[in-house]
Amino acid sequence: MVEGAPGPARGRGGAAPGALLAAAMQLAAIGGLAAMAAGLALDQEALAWAGTALATAGIVALGVRVARLRRRVAHDEALLTGALEGLGSGQLVTDAAGGTVFVNSAFRTLVDAAPGEAPLQALERQLGSDPDSLSEFTRVRERARAGVPAAAELTVLREGRSPEWRRVQAQPISDFPGAVHWRVEDITARRELEHVMLREQAKLVDFMDHAPVGFFSVDQDGIFLFVNATLAKWLGCTPRDLVDAGRTLHDVLASPPRNAKPYDLFDGGGLEQRGELTMRGLQGRRFQASAAQTVVVSDDGRTVHTRSVIRDLTPEREWQEALRLSEQRFQRFFEDAPVGIALLNEAGVLSECNHAFLALIGAEGPQVIGRPFADLIEPKERDMVAERLTSVVRGHDPDAPLEVRMTAGRDLVVQLYARRLGGVGSEGGAGLILHFIDMTERKNLEAQFAQSQKMQAVGQLAGGVAHDFNNLLTAMIGFCDLLLLRHKPGDQSFSDIMQIKQNANRAANLVRQLLAFSRQQTLQPRILNVTDVLAELSNLLRRLIGENIELRMLHGRDLGLIKVDQNQLEQVIINLVVNARDAMPGGGKLTVATSNYTVTTPERREHEIIPAGEYVSIDVIDTGHGIPKENLQRIFEPFFSTKEVGSGTGLGLSTVYGIVRQTGGFIFVDSAPGEGAKFSILLPRHQGESKPVEAEPRERRGSDLTGSGTILLVEDEDAVRVFSARALRNKGYQVVEAKNGEAAMQLLTTEGAKVDLLITDVVMPQMDGPTLARNVRKMRPDMKVIFISGYAEDRFKDELDGGDNAAHFLPKPFSLKQLASKVKEVIKG
Repeated sequence: MVEGAPGPARGRGGAAPGALLAAAMQLAAIGGLAAMAAGLALDQEALAWAGTALATAGIVALGVRVARLRRRVAHDEALLTGALEGLGSGQLVTDAAGGTVFVNSAFRTLVDAAPGEAPLQALERQLGSDPDSLSEFTRVRERARAGVPAAAELTVLREGRSPEWRRVQAQPISDFPGAVHWRVEDITARRELEHVMLREQAKLVDFMDHAPVGFFSVDQDGIFLFVNATLAKWLGCTPRDLVDAGRTLHDVLASPPRNAKPYDLFDGGGLEQRGELTMRGLQGRRFQASAAQTVVVSDDGRTVHTRSVIRDLTPEREWQEALRLSEQRFQRFFEDAPVGIALLNEAGVLSECNHAFLALIGAEGPQVIGRPFADLIEPKERDMVAERLTSVVRGHDPDAPLEVRMTAGRDLVVQLYARRLGGVGSEGGAGLILHFIDMTERKNLEAQFAQSQKMQAVGQLAGGVAHDFNNLLTAMIGFCDLLLLRHKPGDQSFSDIMQIKQNANRAANLVRQLLAFSRQQTLQPRILNVTDVLAELSNLLRRLIGENIELRMLHGRDLGLIKVDQNQLEQVIINLVVNARDAMPGGGKLTVATSNYTVTTPERREHEIIPAGEYVSIDVIDTGHGIPKENLQRIFEPFFSTKEVGSGTGLGLSTVYGIVRQTGGFIFVDSAPGEGAKFSILLPRHQGESKPVEAEPRERRGSDLTGSGTILLVEDEDAVRVFSARALRNKGYQVVEAKNGEAAMQLLTTEGAKVDLLITDVVMPQMDGPTLARNVRKMRPDMKVIFISGYAEDRFKDELDGGDNAAHFLPKPFSLKQLASKVKEVIKG
């Protein structure tokens, strides 16, 4: 397609013949027209007609010539257009003004030219989607306008389509300043292919550079030709540090081979070289490596290069070491685990076990390895265990661990955890890993704890019962004392009253034993020497055991002091000696031994834990018939007795247990049928003052119990209050009575100034004794107080303000003499 007229044709060797002929025709036409004009002007008709004929001939000849030229131009134009249209690339010719002279359809298609849109403008619009491409196109156009050929590869971006590429060439046309021949080609496929090739090449380079092994090549002089990044990194440098610096292979070997060529890795060289060596990096790092090298010799034998592969063995050696340490740790965890561990194969045969398991069952490895696990289970439980283990092998998780009894030569109960373990058999079958926890001690402790809870519950019950009985016994003993004031030994009623009092005292003794067992009795501890107490008791003990039993007293040297209630300690010794006597009806030997006992670390004895410290030990050892195992756990229970009915209360050992524990000590028993019994008492050694208090004389002389003063007596039990008031009045005191704390406070507001002593029960409805005492002290800070109660003093003494020394305690039941003695002691201060 031609969109303009071509310029005049020129030849390089002068005017063409056709041009001369055309000029002659033009001159003839012009001359004829001039002659015609002259003839008309001169009125010469012949000259005018001649000129007309000449002009006509020239014009006709010129017209024929022009027609021939047009046909030739059209032919040439069609030929050129056909040639350019047949090209696959876009072709465009623009003039100096940028107008389109020629454009083929391929150009319009490539630039997406709209109807009526100039092709060059369409190209510029298409490239405008990419600022860089548009800038480069502008540069090409400016260079072409300046007469300089230019070309560029530019990006075409289209929404929703992949980028395309165009190669744009601008060729200035000679002899036509500003005219440009434009050529546009679609090079998208070529660019994509080049991109793929570059990407694959980059992958190959990246693989070679960052492969997990090192690659290198050296020439016949050992100079590096190629080193990948992996090997360079191992050597502490970059590839350029080795290749560009001209370093040699032997520079990086810790021990270069002797009598070898520069490119050899090992002594002896060769075309194929394999082995391990030590490499040394440029920073001094050494590492063990595995090397494989092929030596390639050129055809002419003049040059050599190598193909070498290096594998750093450091990670492998580290993995091997880590694996070795891991195996050691696992073996240590397995062998040193505090719980028993055993492995069973798919047939249920014990294939491996640790030391804890062997210690648990008391066997050696060869005795159990290779044996069916079922042989180690009590026969009664084998079916149940086999069923559960089979379920685990099949993939079922056990709901809870099993409690299993095992045949271990002892009463052994274990908690068994089972988990499926794949690949333990010769053919990769599933086996089991078993964990064993010894539950024997725990089961014993549970039984002992239940026993302790039972004893504690009985003790609480006993304490409550004892309190109520103490009120009754106080009244009974007190009124007997009042009656004895009127009925002397010669009186007919004297013996009856004494029988009542003696039985009341026996009942009071039983109550004291209940309180001792429940650890609710009131103690009066003093610093004592056990040797002195036993020496004073020795005569009594000899009378108690009779002549057919030999008594031996073994006193330890440098025996420590203890702080205990002397009367309670004597009761403990007497009860144990009486029990020992009853265990030897045919005679025997009874030994009471004392010694110092040191516990360096907390020590477990039976169900008790003895804290570290210094203790004094008292052992009562007999040669009697012993105690059966089933009774050892129950001998300290109240009312438990193996004696015949009527031969004992069953409170003796329970009293001993309560007194010892309340004192802060421990008591243990070792016995077996036919081997006698040994009761061991551990009492804390006193660490304070070292001077013991002299042992109390067992009998005291009578003394004057009369006195004077006003006493406020507060007691809610009528019988106790009536007896106490009469007893105190008989001794010369003035007594003001109150049934409760509120009544006592009212009396104090009127008669408080003359009250010398307050005696109050502890447990009363509404306002109890300690509360009353605190309120009284607000009014009379100097008021002296005596508490009376069937409970132990420890139950309430902490409620007193600062444990004031002005507060005293008298336990129920008390006699008239004990009440009068306590009152006189307190009033006198």
